[in-house]
Amino acid sequence: MDDNATKPGGFWGGLLRRGNGTTKLKTKQDARRTRAAAARPRRPPPEMSAMAQPRPRDADARPRRRRVARFSDDNDTDAEASGQQSPPTPLTDWPPAGMAPKQELARDQAMALIARGASSHKGYRRAVPHVSSDFYALYAASSGNRGEATDRANLHDAMVQLMTLRLAGPGEISSPWSTLEQPSCAYMYGARPGTITLNHWASMASEFPTSIALRDSGITPRALTLEQVFERLRELQSARDDLDESTLYRTLYKRILRDPDRILNPRKSLEKQITDLIVALSRRDWIDLTNPKNQVVTRFIFDPFPEDHEKYLAFFHQLLLSMELNVRIHNKQHSDYAKDKLLQQIPPTIRWNLALARRWSDYIRVDSYGPTVDDIKLRFKLRRRQVKMLKKFATTLKWPNLGETLDTLKDSEDEVASDAVSSDAYAFFSGLVLPGPTFPFIIMNTLIDTDPDEATDELALLSHMHPNCGFQYRNSYTYWTTTCIVGKVLAPTCQALAGWVGPACPTADLGRSQIARIRARLPKQVMQREDVESMGERSDPLGPPSEIYPVDEYVLVTPAASRCAPLDTARVELLSLREVPALDPTQPPPGPKLFDAVVQVAVDGVSWPLRLAYDVSFVNAWPCSDGPHPLFFDYVYKLIPADEILAVRDWGRLYTKAGSLRSAQSTPMPMVQGGNGLNGGATTDSLQQQDDEEVLVVEAFGVPDHEVLVRAWCAHWGVSAMVADASKTCMACAIRECYAAALTVLILVDDASKPSDE
Repeated sequence: MDDNATKPGGFWGGLLRRGNGTTKLKTKQDARRTRAAAARPRRPPPEMSAMAQPRPRDADARPRRRRVARFSDDNDTDAEASGQQSPPTPLTDWPPAGMAPKQELARDQAMALIARGASSHKGYRRAVPHVSSDFYALYAASSGNRGEATDRANLHDAMVQLMTLRLAGPGEISSPWSTLEQPSCAYMYGARPGTITLNHWASMASEFPTSIALRDSGITPRALTLEQVFERLRELQSARDDLDESTLYRTLYKRILRDPDRILNPRKSLEKQITDLIVALSRRDWIDLTNPKNQVVTRFIFDPFPEDHEKYLAFFHQLLLSMELNVRIHNKQHSDYAKDKLLQQIPPTIRWNLALARRWSDYIRVDSYGPTVDDIKLRFKLRRRQVKMLKKFATTLKWPNLGETLDTLKDSEDEVASDAVSSDAYAFFSGLVLPGPTFPFIIMNTLIDTDPDEATDELALLSHMHPNCGFQYRNSYTYWTTTCIVGKVLAPTCQALAGWVGPACPTADLGRSQIARIRARLPKQVMQREDVESMGERSDPLGPPSEIYPVDEYVLVTPAASRCAPLDTARVELLSLREVPALDPTQPPPGPKLFDAVVQVAVDGVSWPLRLAYDVSFVNAWPCSDGPHPLFFDYVYKLIPADEILAVRDWGRLYTKAGSLRSAQSTPMPMVQGGNGLNGGATTDSLQQQDDEEVLVVEAFGVPDHEVLVRAWCAHWGVSAMVADASKTCMACAIRECYAAALTVLILVDDASKPSDE
């Protein structure tokens, strides 16, 4: 029978049936370039001594943005299959002992000697359902390190578990596209403070629609009282995931929805029940949870007034429909593949309703209910864990009023959750937190609301709707979000936890306790879709694909500072905030004031102010193993120490191309001469980018202030950068990842060499 002749049963039902049905296995076609295909010509290598001073590209140089067969994820397995073993000791010379400079390697030999344990990166583009091909999601995957280390922060250690949600249900988040929130917060924070992952950097180039409108179905659910809603919510607490269709049908259509076909053709199948619930939730009068303004959902139910009864009831009615839909999607009759396929195709508005249902079913229990709001008694399963989390959060960030705040937490630890002092505290202690950027503000507002000091009243307007912000408390410390450029720059000298950076240096430009919103321009340097899709080819450890790999096309690169004592020449002196004048001084805008931020750093005793004018990003490098690795000669770079960074002007030529070099700098840059770096005595004239993709490698070893100096320089000029810990990622792998990310600045640090008290 022809597949096209099957009886139609609705779009969602079709997805489930196709997912549950058996399909023929398709043989995966080999995407590698065959040996018969013409190999891409390789540029003649320069003399090996020329790597430190890269020469301009010849006319016949291969383009970096080349489009060839995609870099395969099984590159590491090539070396394993060849039977080659990695060198017993790290490489110290190139070529290795017993190998001639003019020797040529086959691919398996090159993989074992050059790419074994080296990081590799690959970009992906995925379509966005229900919209045109103009919209797409971009991702990046890295591999090569045979250990368990990655470039991202541990969700538990960073206290950001509630910022992400796996669509398919409980389990490990194995890919960034498997989460509800996009870009995925599970792959957002880098392992180093103030950094992001390569995947998040690539995802920032995605094109998502602002919203996907749903057609009003016109279907009206049965009118329910508050008591009827909570009666069913309590029943769902113990509902099994293996209930049969008939039982679920009776519950749904007798109490919640109406079945228009109940006489002739009852809608008993789960597919039809799921379709009807999706249609019912598509009504426009429900709360749109895709709107960031509505994503702190406890504001709809916290401390309601009598006149808010209808809004209170409507929220829980929407929650009940979402819970019913969630129960049917995750019924055991459906395979994991079918559920995943369905969840990917459901419109975003419905998926966010499912997220609300998941949070409620995971963390909240109904103890008692009645006809009025006062009769509702809820129990929060996460409360004790959340109290411990808040204590650790306050202690780690050295909260100025720590003693009294901890005493208040201790007194309320055993109390019922309904005594929360604000909707944010209600959300935090209950766990009713939607994934996405709201959680950092929820936990900080909970800490502020718990602190009995009246000075915290000045900090009541922190909101995720204005993420580039921070505040000063008691003239002691300042605290900044990790999305704010001030937090990104000062992070090396602070702790980073739950989306916050602190305690940072205070500033005289804010009141004793005051919020500051920071103004920063969008940087010109961003990834493009083509950059993400060609990421693997542009950063291959071996260079372009070839039949042979000459040994003299590679060089062993190491930081110059590894041969001498780390520098100790920079100190962060001052954080200055300059208020942005209001457009109409007679009618200043409400809410916290807007400021421009300036970090003043002393270099060799001379103070230099650096304006944090651009909201740049810092990408944490992926760790490698068996390093250091040789670097293909066409990955060009220039190596300087941190104290020479002020001599570099407009690296990347973001402004000279547009003829606006002078307008790009709000603070005069010094003319730096001398220094202890590889280029010893480099001047402004010599520190110029010779190639559009040449990577500026800055050694920021020693005290964390050196890294702050380089990050501030990046924010001043609008250049995003890669940050690599030399004890985890070799210099060659970090440079290649810069090429993968289309970045031209690399900040090298070495946590292993820092004193234990840093």
